Amino acid sequence: MHALILAAGYGTRLYPLTVDRPKALLPVGGKPVINHLVEQIEQGGRCKRVIVITNDKFEQQFRQWQRDLRCGLDIEVLSDGTDCNEKRLGAVGDMALAVKMSGIDDDLLVAASDHIFCFSWAKFFQFFEEKETDCVTAQVVNDVSLLRKTGVMELDGERRVISFEEKPAHPRSHFACPPVYLFRKETLPLFAEFLNSGGNPDAPGYFIAWLVTRKPVHAFLFDEPRYDIGDLESYRIACAAFDSPNRRKEQ
Repeated sequence: MHALILAAGYGTRLYPLTVDRPKALLPVGGKPVINHLVEQIEQGGRCKRVIVITNDKFEQQFRQWQRDLRCGLDIEVLSDGTDCNEKRLGAVGDMALAVKMSGIDDDLLVAASDHIFCFSWAKFFQFFEEKETDCVTAQVVNDVSLLRKTGVMELDGERRVISFEEKPAHPRSHFACPPVYLFRKETLPLFAEFLNSGGNPDAPGYFIAWLVTRKPVHAFLFDEPRYDIGDLESYRIACAAFDSPNRRKEQ
C-alpha cells in the first residue's frame, strides 16, 4: 500500500503564519504537523512509500523537511506546478496528478496534511482489509455549524455509506467525514474520470459523494480526538492540547 499526503494548499486562513511557510510545517507539540501524520502512517504498519504533493511555492521547504526527517518510510515529494492560491488544482486534482506522476498502481491511503488524528491506524487498515471496499473515516459531530463545513454521510447497519454530501446546508446526519481515506487500486483511475466529467476538484468529499453512487464505500467510525489545523483558533487549540503536561507524559 502507498500513502498520499495532500499538502498543496496555501493556508490563507492561517495568515500571517503561513505567508511564507506551509501549514503542514507549523509546529505542534514540538514537531511539524505533518510529522504526526507520517509517524501514524508508519505505526500502522501497512505503508512503505509516502508521497507528499505540494506546490511550487513550498516545494523546497518540503524537500528540506524530507532531508531532515528520520523515519523508516520511503518519502517522495512532488509539486503540482502551481505557485499561488488562485491557480491551485484542488485536492482531487492533486490526487489525480500524484497517481499519474508517481505511477501508483496499488491500494492508496490519502490524507490531508493539516490534520492530526488520534485513532488506531492499524485498526483502520484492518477494517479496510475486512470490508474489501473503499473506506472513509467517520466521527460523530453534534455541532451543526461544524457539519456544514465538512462532508456528512448517512450509514446503514453495516456502516456502508448510503449518502454523502460535502458542506451541506442541512446535514442529514451527525456522521462527519474527516479527510483520510483508503482507496482500492481499481478506484484510482476514477479520480481522473470524476474530473473529466466536470466534478468539483476542490475537496475530496465531492469525489466521495460521486463515488458512493457507483461503488460500495464503508466508514470506519472512531471517537478519539482529531485536530484540524484550519485557522488561527484551531491551530491554537491543537498547540494547547499537545503542549499540555498530560499530553507530554503520553508521548
